[in-house]
Amino acid sequence: MNPDFTQTMILTFQVAAITTIILLVLGIPLSYWLAYTNNRSKTVVETLVSMPLVLPPTVLGFYLLVFFSPVNPVGGFLDSWFNLRLVFSFEGIIVGSVLFSLPFMIHPLQSGFGAVPATLREAAATLGISRVKTLFTILLPNMKPGILAGCVLSFAHTVGEFGVVLMVGGNIPGVTRMASIAIYDRVEALDYATAHQYAFVLFAITFAILLLVYMVNRRFARMELT
Repeated sequence: MNPDFTQTMILTFQVAAITTIILLVLGIPLSYWLAYTNNRSKTVVETLVSMPLVLPPTVLGFYLLVFFSPVNPVGGFLDSWFNLRLVFSFEGIIVGSVLFSLPFMIHPLQSGFGAVPATLREAAATLGISRVKTLFTILLPNMKPGILAGCVLSFAHTVGEFGVVLMVGGNIPGVTRMASIAIYDRVEALDYATAHQYAFVLFAITFAILLLVYMVNRRFARMELT
């Protein structure tokens, strides 16, 4: 098998896996807050979280490219003090992927929290159980379908990213070239055979993951009915 193909696919799934883990860690407290808060700023936060669903990826990618450029204050600070350059780097596409896939984690988790009966939280509060313990011992175990959906959607969406990673990371083999960019690159070079390899692998893996999610969620639904 072509070493470049293998390297690109490994990089693609590395980025997707790391992005999904970061989103899960960040998404649980944020979606918890969105599900239960009555704060006036909730609408603004929900709007910001959902913007990647309708915002062209190149818009977000462009502003991240400008924001993290070493010639700008934030990018210059990261470069000078931490030797961290987020443009055209692996770390940069991770940041871009986390921001662009954020709603695909937050929305399922928020729906999962909302589906947990309020009586469970009320009973835990009556027994004096802390909110943190309630979260990890009562709420999260009762929203497994939401967690699974968030992780799978975030992973699959990151695997198929194009605009954001191209703007922020460019097309550097072994560093920022993900499968979606490689497909575009091979099509431009009229190398349809290699483009088909990338496309078919992404199609097959995405289909298998989504099929598994639907099967697992169907099993959860049956268990709840019984």
